[in-house]
Amino acid sequence: MPCEVAVKSLVPAIRALMAKELTQTHKLKQEEAARLLGITQAAVSKYTRNVRGRALNIEKIDEARAMTADMTNMLAEGQISRTQLVQEFCLVCKAVRQTGAMCKLCKRSDPTIDVKTCLVCKSGKMNCAGK
Repeated sequence: MPCEVAVKSLVPAIRALMAKELTQTHKLKQEEAARLLGITQAAVSKYTRNVRGRALNIEKIDEARAMTADMTNMLAEGQISRTQLVQEFCLVCKAVRQTGAMCKLCKRSDPTIDVKTCLVCKSGKMNCAGK
């Protein structure tokens, strides 16, 4: 299922991008970035060293990169609630899925999927809540 692939590969890719932005652009310590992201300092360290969150390169997807940068800026400036952060994560996920960037990962997870005819993600009708 695309949501399972997203949890294993896309969510970590988004977190990695955000961790890098928080520590490099916003000059936050790993502990502070971890607190804002709701993860451990060790996870931030792995994300910033490219040890984790590398299964999917979303940095090349302009819309995802821009959305993630906006989300990170709001987070660093204290202008986003946890609920809003979750909603924004879902929007980034949906945008990435619509590009077809996850198709190869879905195929690897379920070889019976025909990625040429599958429109589950590209249709834009599904989001993280399954709507």
